[in-house]
Amino acid sequence: MSMLKEQETVGNRMSFIGIAYAFLVVMLGTTLPTPLYPIYGDIFRLSNLMITVIYAVYAIGVISALLVFGQLSDRIGRRYILIPGVILSAVSSLVFLFADSITPLFIGRVLSGLSAGLFTSTATATLVNLAPRHKQGKASMIASGINMLGLGLGPLLAGILAQYLSYPMRLVFVVDFAILVPAFIAIWFMPEPIKAKQKFQLRIQKLRVPSEVRATFIRAVIPGFAGFSVLGLFTSVSPSFLQEVLHFDNKAVLGVIVFSCFCASAVGQSLLTNTSDRTVLPLGSAILIIGVIFVGLALQSRSLILLLIGAIVSGVGQGFSFRAGLASVNAKTSSTERGEVTSSFFTIAYIALSIPVVGMGLLAKWVGIQAAGILFSIVIALLALMALILLFIRRDE
Repeated sequence: MSMLKEQETVGNRMSFIGIAYAFLVVMLGTTLPTPLYPIYGDIFRLSNLMITVIYAVYAIGVISALLVFGQLSDRIGRRYILIPGVILSAVSSLVFLFADSITPLFIGRVLSGLSAGLFTSTATATLVNLAPRHKQGKASMIASGINMLGLGLGPLLAGILAQYLSYPMRLVFVVDFAILVPAFIAIWFMPEPIKAKQKFQLRIQKLRVPSEVRATFIRAVIPGFAGFSVLGLFTSVSPSFLQEVLHFDNKAVLGVIVFSCFCASAVGQSLLTNTSDRTVLPLGSAILIIGVIFVGLALQSRSLILLLIGAIVSGVGQGFSFRAGLASVNAKTSSTERGEVTSSFFTIAYIALSIPVVGMGLLAKWVGIQAAGILFSIVIALLALMALILLFIRRDE
C-alpha cells in the first residue's frame, strides 16, 4: 500500500512539473508578438492605434474563455480544458507563422487570448490539485509566478530570435510550436485530479460583487486596474516608443525591458507573504506610483535606463497590489460567491490590460506617442494615488 502511495506521489510530482511547463509555454505564447509589432507595422503599414487594437483583442478571448469555461474543469475534469487550451495556443502560433495581412494578426490574438483564458484558472487549479495538501498554498503562489514569468519570457525569447537570427516574423513561431509539443504530452499523460465527473454543461459565470464585499473590492480593484494597465503599456506601446522616440530598434533589449516588468511582478507576488494584506496593498500602490513616475520621466527625457527602472519598480508594485488585492477580496467573500467575485476581479484586470492602451493609441494619433505616454503615466499614477488614499481612509474606519 505504501509502495502504491509513493508511486502516486512521484507521479504527481512529475505531472506537477509537466503542467507547470505547459502553463509557462502557453502564457509565453501570448506575448511573443510584442517585439514584432514594429515589424508588422512597417510591413502591413499599421498605425500605432491599429497595433494597440491588435494587442487589445487578446482580452476578448481571455474574458470570453474565463466567463464561459472558467468553472467547467471542476465538472468534466482538468485535462479536457487544458488540452483545448494548448491546441488553441498551437493554432494561434501557426496563424502568426503564416500571417500575410492584418486579418491573421487579429485571429491569432483572439485564439491566443482563448488559450490563456482556458489555462489561467484551470492550470492554477490543476497545480494545486497535484500538490500535497500541506503545500497547496505554495502551489497556488508558484502558479501565479509561472503565469507572470511566462508572459515576460515571450517578449524576451521573441526579441532575441528576431534580433540575432533570420526570419524575425516566422522563426519564433516555429520555436513556439515546437515547445508546445512536450506541453501537450505532459497534459495527455497527467493523472486526472477530478475523479467525480459531472454532465457537460456550459454555464456563463456571473459577474457580481455582493454589497458586503463591495467596499473591499473597490479598494483592491483600483490598484489592480492601474497595475495591469502598466503591463499593457509595456507589452503594446513600448516597442513603438523605443523605435519612434528613442530611435532604438534592438528587439532583444525591448524583450529584456518587458521581461523585467513581468519578472518583477512575479517576484513582488512572492515577497512579504507573511505580511498582512492591509500593509502590502497600500505598499504596492505606493511602489506602483513611484514606478509610473519613472516611466513618465523616461518618456519625457527619452531615457532607456529610466524606462528599465520604471519597468522593474512598476512590476514589483503591480505584483504586491495584485496578490494582496485578490487575497483581501477572497478573504471577505463567502465560498459560495467567490467564483463570481473572482471572475469580476479578473475581468476588470484584463479590461485594464487592453482598453487603456487603445485609448493611448487614439491619443497618440493626435499628439504623438511620447506625449500620449506621458499623459497615460500621469493618469495611472493618479489612479494608484486614489487607491492609496482610499486604503488609508479604510485604516481610520
